[in-house]
Amino acid sequence: MADYQVKSHSTRTFTLREADAVLGELTYTEWFSFKALLNLSDSPPLQIEPKGFWGTTIELKEQGEVLLSFKMHWNGNILLKSRMGGVNQTFVLKSRSLLKNEYVLLNKADQQLLLIRPDFRWNSANYDYTISSNEDFEALAAKHVLLLIAVHCTNYYLTMMTSTVLLSA
Repeated sequence: MADYQVKSHSTRTFTLREADAVLGELTYTEWFSFKALLNLSDSPPLQIEPKGFWGTTIELKEQGEVLLSFKMHWNGNILLKSRMGGVNQTFVLKSRSLLKNEYVLLNKADQQLLLIRPDFRWNSANYDYTISSNEDFEALAAKHVLLLIAVHCTNYYLTMMTSTVLLSA
């Protein structure tokens, strides 16, 4: 088990930490955009971009090569398809509880890998996150990339849910 913290420095920059070590950063290129850069301390920057006319599928790329893609499913879950490390894997990010405002990342066998707890900071109108992982997640080769992608997916989920509430009001 490991615990991670993600601190937002603005509405566009999120820093991933484990204890006092900075592991990486997720930076959105524009406000209310799904385009972002993912920077890890030990690898070249990765690009996150919507695909297609409607932009409903979002891809993680390294020098033009798609490593991972995700899309919100009709039931509100976000389906992730990864090709990182040459291994095809599928994950699901979903709301664990609307009342508790918790999200989980599950593997193909429906086992929980991550528990993500957003913390809305009223003074800056930003989210910070606390993330807890299990041993299966810690064994993944691209775990730091997946942590920041899980934050991006949670931001995506929160944006979509907020938009739905605002549109229905």
